[in-house]
Amino acid sequence: MVKSVLKISIVSLLLAAAHLAQAAQLSTDSRTAIPHDVQQLVVIDYRAMQNSEAAMDLRARVMPPELKQFDEALTKSGLNENHDVEQLAFAMFRPSATSEALSTVGIAQGQFPEQDILANFRKNKVKPTLVRTNKVYPLAKTGMVLCFVDASTMVFGDKSAVEKALDARDGVTPSLLTNNSMMDAMKTVDAASLWSILDDKGTKLMMKQVLGEAGALTDFETVQKRLQSSWYGMDFQHGVKFDLTIATGDTFAAATISSLLTAAVVVRKMSGSEAEKQALSETAIASDSGKMSIHFAASDSDFSSLLRSPLFQGMVH
Repeated sequence: MVKSVLKISIVSLLLAAAHLAQAAQLSTDSRTAIPHDVQQLVVIDYRAMQNSEAAMDLRARVMPPELKQFDEALTKSGLNENHDVEQLAFAMFRPSATSEALSTVGIAQGQFPEQDILANFRKNKVKPTLVRTNKVYPLAKTGMVLCFVDASTMVFGDKSAVEKALDARDGVTPSLLTNNSMMDAMKTVDAASLWSILDDKGTKLMMKQVLGEAGALTDFETVQKRLQSSWYGMDFQHGVKFDLTIATGDTFAAATISSLLTAAVVVRKMSGSEAEKQALSETAIASDSGKMSIHFAASDSDFSSLLRSPLFQGMVH
């Protein structure tokens, strides 16, 4: 789970200046380019990371090599990510309803100099392949491709993932718009600066990562099949605030998960660093009406230390 989800959460934990924190709502064009069977979707206000040394340091620390190569390739193609990209979304999805394997596709929104980038491709004799009417361009030495689906939306990733995304956007296969449970989850968090939604499988994997050894307890084995979905949002004004909700549809299941997480936090307080202990002391865990919620807050200065906590990384990854 951790290695896979790292690919879609490159900048999902970026500390931002308060005056730059903006809502990161996903456009309809972007939503249609996400396949129906999405396990996790992370959406980030990319501009919120600018002018923050801590954010850029974090980005450098968590970004996998493949996506560093992608950034470099885009820059060489004429895209200035610091100014052109307004929002990034990363979706980890199952290529088919029966598939257990996962693919990852990225979607960038912004005001792109599309013609300049395409002119640079032509100059370097980079030729596209066609997926119906969509022109898909290879990015040298990355194994990735990109496609401008319109002047403000770019889809990127490995070739097969991008083709699946284009199939969804063109109506060949169902898109995220037809996934009612994920669309409902999105409504509760898509006004946040940074947000993510997970389906039942993604939620189960996340909870096992968060709980660690406690995830092997009989109580969790009993209730995990009732996990339906989860979502989290982050706010960067006046420090960093994090809110996670897990839907179970069952009061007993929500209360059990709440108890297990409370125990996990107690254990982490005993073994964590002073910064982690302080941050975890601000953690509130509760359950109500079949939903379990976690809220915690940290100062800007404690944020970098908190990010190294396995408990926190498990929740946001």
